[in-house]
Amino acid sequence: MAKNEKAVVVFSGGQDSTTCLAWALREFQSVEAVTFNYNQRHEAEISCAKSIAAEFGVRHHILDMALLNQLAPSALTRQDIAVEAGRDGELPSTFVPGRNLVFLAFAGILARQVGAKHLVTGVCQTDFSGYPDCRDVFIKSLNVTLNLAMDEEFVIHTPLMWLDKKQTWALADELGCFDLVRERTLTCYEGIIGDGCGTCPACVLRNRGLQAYLNERNTID
Repeated sequence: MAKNEKAVVVFSGGQDSTTCLAWALREFQSVEAVTFNYNQRHEAEISCAKSIAAEFGVRHHILDMALLNQLAPSALTRQDIAVEAGRDGELPSTFVPGRNLVFLAFAGILARQVGAKHLVTGVCQTDFSGYPDCRDVFIKSLNVTLNLAMDEEFVIHTPLMWLDKKQTWALADELGCFDLVRERTLTCYEGIIGDGCGTCPACVLRNRGLQAYLNERNTID
């Protein structure tokens, strides 16, 4: 890894992106974070991102992406759409079409302006709820497209791509941010910070991984 180089982290203030922010701070000399305001279901997501970015002492950009809300109806962009898991091969109601495509494209534009060659995102194919824009093949394809579009040599890093949630918690612990991730991030679809509501799909996935990691850590201790 090029420790003397600069990275931009796509940052939502959730478990995965916060772990990635800590990872980037370990791997790169200079790190900036970018959060996208697309009128998402919970404004607390923006507040969490602001607070955590300040805690880490990184420059934090918030970009207005309200058009995504208009174009991509989802349980994360509409209060009147229920949070439901995908059934019979369908995508979950929380899938926001084109979100990672748009976010990474704009992160690349920002990176060019601030002199960063590295983009970091918390997408994961192991625990990805079936979202097509979290797959490794999509990231590799987009990396090529971004470089061609801007005549740059960006590298998109996905530290969590092949980790399950237990392994993501282990990485947060290794990076020294376990308590911060557990207590101050927002993953819950109901907008409850920390351990969340405990029943929505995001909380079930997060808490199952947490308990698996804690059980393993206690066994080792």
